[in-house]
Amino acid sequence: MNPAYISAMISFPLLFSTFIVIFVAELPDKTALAALILATKYRPRDVIVGACLAFLVQTVVAVAAVSIFTRLPLMPIRIASGIGFLIFSVFAFLRKEEELGKKERATIDPRKSLKPIWLMSFLVIFAAEWGDLTQLATAALVAQNRHPLSVGIGAVLALWTVTVLAAVSGSRLSRFLKPALLNIMSGLLFAAIGIYLIATALW
Repeated sequence: MNPAYISAMISFPLLFSTFIVIFVAELPDKTALAALILATKYRPRDVIVGACLAFLVQTVVAVAAVSIFTRLPLMPIRIASGIGFLIFSVFAFLRKEEELGKKERATIDPRKSLKPIWLMSFLVIFAAEWGDLTQLATAALVAQNRHPLSVGIGAVLALWTVTVLAAVSGSRLSRFLKPALLNIMSGLLFAAIGIYLIATALW
């Protein structure tokens, strides 16, 4: 494709500025923490794939439906997401310690390890990101600049970068923490996110 044509379609200064804004906003966000915790228990690759797909879908929603997105009833969506996180929290607390650690990293028959970890990661991040600050910021940037492609690419790249950083950090952190402690940490985090989503929806 002609570079001049690409340059006409994409505003690189806007793409870069969007990347910076979304990157900084996402670093301390609950979705980054969720990706980090997931990566302490599962293969970072699976976590990254699921999270990146979730961020891609959420960004497309924010970019493609700016006017509609801002009018959606966020209360029932956030309450449902909060309940989902509370369920994830229960699963984390009930997860048996022997299912973690060496067995997660052992070389086993692929037919016996078809757990859709990427799908769980997708669902966790998708639920946490819906109506989140970075998604609202992406929609606002599109509405302000009228350049959806540049804003969308910048936002997705920023979210993916934070996801990779969080997953790599979580993978390294898992080497120093016991599986039982990781269960407690993930359960508490998911419970806190669930309560936060429900509380912000009601008040």
